Amino acid sequence: MHHPTLLATALSLLLTLTTIAQDTRPNIVLIMADDMGFSDIGSYGGEIQTPNLDSLAYGGMRFTQFYNNAKCAPTRASLLTGLYSQQTGLTNGPAVIQHSVTFAEVLKQAGYRTMMVGKWHADELPFERGFERYYGLTDGCCNFFNPGHKRDHEPQPAHKTFPRKWAHGHQVSIPMTPKDKDFYTTDAFTDHALHYLDELGTGNDPFILYVGYTAPHYPLHAPPQDIAKYQGTYMKGWDKLRKERYARQIDMGLLNPKTAPLTPRDHRVPAWEDVPNKNAWNLAALKNDRERGLKWDDAKSQHNWDLKMAVYAAMVDRMDQNIGRILDKLKALNKFDNTLILFLSDNGACAEIVHVTQDVPPGPVNSYRTVDPPWANAQNTPFHSYKRYDYEGGITTPLIAHWPKTIQPGSITHQPGHIIDFMATFIELGKGSYPEKFDDRSITPLEGKSLTPIFKGKKRKAHDFLYWSFSSSRAVRQGDWKAIQEGDSPWELYNLKKDRTELNNLAQLHPKRTTRLAEKWQEWDKRTEVKQLRKH
Repeated sequence: MHHPTLLATALSLLLTLTTIAQDTRPNIVLIMADDMGFSDIGSYGGEIQTPNLDSLAYGGMRFTQFYNNAKCAPTRASLLTGLYSQQTGLTNGPAVIQHSVTFAEVLKQAGYRTMMVGKWHADELPFERGFERYYGLTDGCCNFFNPGHKRDHEPQPAHKTFPRKWAHGHQVSIPMTPKDKDFYTTDAFTDHALHYLDELGTGNDPFILYVGYTAPHYPLHAPPQDIAKYQGTYMKGWDKLRKERYARQIDMGLLNPKTAPLTPRDHRVPAWEDVPNKNAWNLAALKNDRERGLKWDDAKSQHNWDLKMAVYAAMVDRMDQNIGRILDKLKALNKFDNTLILFLSDNGACAEIVHVTQDVPPGPVNSYRTVDPPWANAQNTPFHSYKRYDYEGGITTPLIAHWPKTIQPGSITHQPGHIIDFMATFIELGKGSYPEKFDDRSITPLEGKSLTPIFKGKKRKAHDFLYWSFSSSRAVRQGDWKAIQEGDSPWELYNLKKDRTELNNLAQLHPKRTTRLAEKWQEWDKRTEVKQLRKH
């Protein structure tokens, strides 16, 4: 005679073991670049060597109309929560992420192992918001070679804001001075990601790994051997570079030249041939130049501009090399085939001019420089405008999605999507549930919609409206129509189906539509406003 309790226990155990063995939910690796332009990587028209990202793109899907929030912190808030950043209180940051759950919190409850490395950009630490493992920079940008104090073997590290806060699990360092003399943030983030995969990615439980690289955000820092690969490449200038990138985008089918013509060069940017073609500085003799009172940037030569872009390209290249290390680890763990890999940028290319140091060329630890508007304009080919602005150049990101046996290799989708859609996607794939309450907090209803139908080659029901707001910029999209306002200027109107690069303002031809969209934005702005709360 069978004992009913023992039988029930055995059946329950068998069911549990069967469920574990047959857990087919995908692993997720989410990789975000920082301040990278739409056209930088090879599979989006760029000349920078990105073979690992290109392999994911050609073996997966590329999005042509995927959106971020135009700035670092608000993009990360939406990415983590599936809400507009305004609803979380994190509109500029860092700040406490309010009235929300993170995808790590949701997936952790669904049985996922949760890991993160890189840029966080919120007041709370990742381990307080669902991540079991974390290593990285919790705010802003920093020196890539040494975010901390000067070390014996190096010049004084250049900083814009010092000190920055780093964390390794529960341990916070302000500042963080690396012990490794060869430290470079992109490499260090990857080193920890690989360690975490060895720790948490080897069992039967599915996992999510979020990699927030700080590259290619300024300062322009890269290892000399990577810079050397690109020096001289950009002597062709930004005008020719934009045309070459655009031609490749057309050939790839990413853009239609009839509906997305290349925008004119930014009016602030000179023609390349008008830039003095002086000899490059003799960097070996730079000490003597300084003694004569000269500064590296005094001679705005084509050679100097070439070096700036070469360092930027090296930063993207180095990031791709490290992504290759992650792909190799997934394959070694036999996890690659059942892993959804996503790659995107947090905003468009950056045209900010931040030159903390004037007498040191871009590249080394004691330099702190930016690429400036001329190259940022080329990085955002074919769009105009930049990071911080809600024109397409500020909010459009390349998005690569790779998932063998689910995503058709080499596919391109023109369906719009937004970073608020990641949470809904992860919930659907991970069989999680979005709560009304979490840790006694009321949770704002989800705004995003799952991207899974698009991954499967289907037509997804689009958002009725998409919204943006950062600083003096605001925008709303309904279908193919987008209204945008910058500062106190009148609202502009564009039909993105016919004018993807926003060259023809139709506000005067369609005043009622423009007014209706502006009113919709005002309603959304009131609905989503949450006062920013700082953690004490």
